[in-house]
Amino acid sequence: MRANRKKTVAIVQARMGSTRLPGKVLAPLAKKTVIEIVLERLKASKKLDEIVVATTTDQEDDRLASLLVAKHIPIFRGSRSDVLDRYLAAAKKTRAEVIVRITGDCPLIDPEVVDSAVADFMKGGVDYVSNIDPPTFPDGLDVEVFSIAALQKANRKAKAAHEREHVTPYLRKNGFFRKRNVANLEDLSRERWTVDEPKDLIVLRKIFRSFAPRTDFSWKEVMKLKQRQPALFKENRGIRRNEGASLGAGQKLWKRAKHVIPGGNMLLSKRAEMFLPDRWPAYFSKAKGCHVWDLDGKKYVDMSIMGIGTNILGYGHPAVDEAVRQTIRNGNMSTLNCPEEVYLAEKLIELHPWAEMARFARTGGEANAIAIRIARAATGKEKVAVCGYHGWHDWYLSANLANDHNLDGHLLPGLDPKGVPRNLKGTVFPFRYNQYEELESLVRREDIGVVKMEVERNEPPKDGYLQKIRKLCSDRGIVLIFDECTSGFRETYGGLHKKYKVEPDMAMFGKALGNGYAITAVIGRREIMEAAQSTFISSTFWGERIGPTAALKTLEVMAKERSWERITITGKEVTRQWLRMAKKHGLRIKVFGLPALAGLAFEGPNHATYKTLFAQEMLKKGFLASTAFYASYAHSPGILRSYVTALDRVFAKISRCEKGLDPRAILEGPVVGEGFKRLN
Repeated sequence: MRANRKKTVAIVQARMGSTRLPGKVLAPLAKKTVIEIVLERLKASKKLDEIVVATTTDQEDDRLASLLVAKHIPIFRGSRSDVLDRYLAAAKKTRAEVIVRITGDCPLIDPEVVDSAVADFMKGGVDYVSNIDPPTFPDGLDVEVFSIAALQKANRKAKAAHEREHVTPYLRKNGFFRKRNVANLEDLSRERWTVDEPKDLIVLRKIFRSFAPRTDFSWKEVMKLKQRQPALFKENRGIRRNEGASLGAGQKLWKRAKHVIPGGNMLLSKRAEMFLPDRWPAYFSKAKGCHVWDLDGKKYVDMSIMGIGTNILGYGHPAVDEAVRQTIRNGNMSTLNCPEEVYLAEKLIELHPWAEMARFARTGGEANAIAIRIARAATGKEKVAVCGYHGWHDWYLSANLANDHNLDGHLLPGLDPKGVPRNLKGTVFPFRYNQYEELESLVRREDIGVVKMEVERNEPPKDGYLQKIRKLCSDRGIVLIFDECTSGFRETYGGLHKKYKVEPDMAMFGKALGNGYAITAVIGRREIMEAAQSTFISSTFWGERIGPTAALKTLEVMAKERSWERITITGKEVTRQWLRMAKKHGLRIKVFGLPALAGLAFEGPNHATYKTLFAQEMLKKGFLASTAFYASYAHSPGILRSYVTALDRVFAKISRCEKGLDPRAILEGPVVGEGFKRLN
């Protein structure tokens, strides 16, 4: 250190556990790693007395620490989450008087930019100098300089998790500290030269290849490269600056997921874009009752789809979970069969005396495919008439081969039949609910062997609709299948068809049957179900033990608590409050669905915007809320009261938009996607 100057130490923040791009600091770049490039460029600074890397004590950072030790680079290891404390401890260890904060994911950090910020700080009169408040340099050239005294005060005063994780928000956002900003003449803050996502690495590798073998080029040389070859920089253009600081752990993981999982997850109905793009928590760490905790530990009340309708008794029901734990203790799989599948078959047949046999699977799509295969085998006919949503398999999506809008009225518009064999065209024909003449005409026109339909989804049957269909199928030897994967056990102890006193030839159950554990059932008349023996229907994990065990215990608890009655009352109350609050605030909405599977839709041209705003504002008040509500036994009157209080305030805000407030001014992200094509 030179005489008469405060010791200036660059503390480089780095760890392997990035949510969006794990291991990014050791990602290869210009025949080295990102962190090596960062440190190499910092060593060219004329105003730094020492450079230290501050990483964590987590085992996952051992590899980073080993590399740094091998390279004779000073390191300090501290808290993973309390980065502010980690910085202070590193500063004390190095006896720093002035700290320069650098992040290890900025391999284009420029020593001249660093020295300029340090020089400005050394002029005196301030506690904190940066080039990010506001930013005018490209993202990736961020430098913050502050005194040890300021850091110590921030460590004492900062309480919020965000302030401690990101080190300097407390320094920047309150009036205790004197601040100054180093600005570039031209605002280049839209340029992105940092590493947070795979797309960033693509751009940086192109930049370094353009200058190879040099790695000491300046940021101004990079700007000239951008002017000559703008295409090199296009890959990460859509990523917002400092996006990570505003995203929760779940939102970051969702962005990461999209790089390794097509669409981001396994279930379309759980995609964040369905609820609140860029703001939905996306992942859970814990669920109990009707509460969900996200990856940041924040607790929400689930007033949305409750595990897509799977948790009719609430999350983590103690009796169901204990039955499953006992099964795990005894063993889930074996060369021999599990006896619970026999007990479950007998129970479902007891609840539905018209049925005589059952088959089990683990998902609704599987159950639908099994039912169609059996029914076709029984009738010897290929053509199927469908009404409602019946999964993702080829047999169902083939309805859109003739017209890709055929299934638009059946839950999700825009389902694309790509990948479905063209020779299935003309085997599946949709018909609309409560339009009996439409089905009757279809049956006369085509040689229909199977009618598959939901008993009820958005509207109840009218004018003996279900009875007419039952007679039509009986008269013509058509197998009638009721898809009760969603509606089962919502209004009766069994299929919804029991309410309307109409017996099908086959029925499927799922979702609520196992209270969150994977189990679906196909039940039917013996003469039809026996056709399963004439075709091949078999799968290894249909024979596991957890699903049937959970289903048996769920059915037992349902019977004891009469859960279908309670969730119907709950759903009716929520629907009533939607209508009451809409009337109070002058909003036009429509409600639909079974009481326990209720939905609302805002009417008018801004319906998608209001749907997004509703989810955004309810989330702030501690509710996972959407325009669908699946009631569970765990939704207590007290929870409903708190929901209605929040609903009142959010509807009031939407009402202000109807009166002239621009909703785009208060939306914090994109509008939700609607339909399959908008979500892909």
